[in-house]
Amino acid sequence: MKGELKGDRVAMGKDAIEELYNSLYYGRIKDDRLELALVEAAYLLDRDKIAVEHDGKKLSFRDLFIAASQLQEYFELKYIVYRDLRERGYYVQPGVTDFRVYPRGGKPGVSASQYFVHVVTERKPLPLRQIMSSLRAALNVRREMVLAIVDEESDITYYGVKLQRMKGSMPPMEVEVKPGAATLMADRVIVWDECLSRQLHEQGFYGNMLDEKRLQISLVEAAYLMSKHGMEILDSKTNERLTRESFIAEACKIDPAFEGKLKVYEDLREKGLVAKTGFKFGSHFRAYERIESVKKIPHSLYLVDFIDRGHEFILPDLSRSVRLANSVRKEMVFAYEEKGIQYFSVGRIKL
Repeated sequence: MKGELKGDRVAMGKDAIEELYNSLYYGRIKDDRLELALVEAAYLLDRDKIAVEHDGKKLSFRDLFIAASQLQEYFELKYIVYRDLRERGYYVQPGVTDFRVYPRGGKPGVSASQYFVHVVTERKPLPLRQIMSSLRAALNVRREMVLAIVDEESDITYYGVKLQRMKGSMPPMEVEVKPGAATLMADRVIVWDECLSRQLHEQGFYGNMLDEKRLQISLVEAAYLMSKHGMEILDSKTNERLTRESFIAEACKIDPAFEGKLKVYEDLREKGLVAKTGFKFGSHFRAYERIESVKKIPHSLYLVDFIDRGHEFILPDLSRSVRLANSVRKEMVFAYEEKGIQYFSVGRIKL
């Protein structure tokens, strides 16, 4: 079967419809002819299923591959992923989302596609807005979003991206806070009252005990306790009472990402989760659905990072974060502010 390279498509004759479209689900029918996307044509040409001509010249696989790379950005990456999916036994249709992939046993025209696959290179930063636009497009038609990241050696790693519904089951805690209960030190807050320290630590799971009587809490915990329970915090330098605004201003000098992290921390707490530092795991927070006792801390389910709306993911860094989260049996969750705090998770998947 012969086809003609026309723009970014290869036009086939009517004879291709039965053999390539009806039985193998390649291409799309247009005006009683079959049109193949460039990746489909290259794949079929490499398998000697078709021949391709352009301006009367027969094209080799090399010729078509080079021409296609000039017509379509990152064609070579798309071809690598398309070939991989096809050889895994999936039916794949190119589209505006790179590829629609059908579940095993599913076929175009018979069943709905399962995945929207987006192909990206490890070398190019990936903006948050691009991820969210793709994710919403997939969710609008009830599909799963997959990132196919191709590295410099042409190995592919598939990542599933999904909205994350963060919800815990920690009950609210009643706290009676006395004036001058705590002091802001260099980069943390000390709670002096023994009774309050134990209550916050053992019932609310805040901070860690400095000793048997006093509690040290993080800056985000302190700011939350100020707004939620009216905790009064003094400045260690002046011994003057800090307002919440002045406390946040001081905290921002210590941690430039403090305001964003605080919004995420507050949201997690209000959703019934316990958020603790995720420093050991290279993230902002680790989050627990419920803790019954400080003597028996359960496994946390999530690692949570705050990112701003203009964030661009450096893909080797993303890969490290996801791999670490998976290695400690946690989900890697990213939080950003848009009409409140929104969450999505990224995790490796096997196709």
